[in-house]
Amino acid sequence: MKKAFTLLELVVVVIIIGVLATLGIQQYGRAIEKSRGAEAKQILGQIRSTAAAYRLENNNSCIGFTNTRAGIGAQTDQIPSACRPTHYFSYAITSANATGFQATATRCTAGGKTPQAQSAYTSVLTTNFETGVAAWTGTGGY
Repeated sequence: MKKAFTLLELVVVVIIIGVLATLGIQQYGRAIEKSRGAEAKQILGQIRSTAAAYRLENNNSCIGFTNTRAGIGAQTDQIPSACRPTHYFSYAITSANATGFQATATRCTAGGKTPQAQSAYTSVLTTNFETGVAAWTGTGGY
C-alpha cells in the first residue's frame, strides 16, 4: 500500500501557511510605516535645535517661535508645511510659550511621498527648555 497525503491534510497545510503569510505581511507593513516615522523624528529634532537657538537669542523665551522662524514653509528648501512629493509628513509649530514649544508632524494621505498613508497619523514633540523635558507622543505607532 502506498503512503501519501490526503486532500484534507494538504488543505489544512495550505490554510496554515496562508494565515502565517497574512500575519507576516501585516507585521511587515507596520514595520515599514514605523520606519517612515524616522523622517518625522529627525526633522522635529532639527526644529528643536532651531528653537533652542531662537530661545537663546530672545531672552530665554520661545514666544514668537513660528513656522517661519523654524524654517517651515512652502519653499522647496524649507521643511514642508503641506504635503509634497519629497516628504512623508507635513510639519507645523502648534504652540510656543516662554518655556518651550510644541511641533507636530502629520503623515500625508495625499500629495506626499509615496506610498501615502491611509490615515493622517501624527508625531508630536513637546519641549520645555526650563525643565529639559522633551516628550514624544503620537498616533499610528510613531
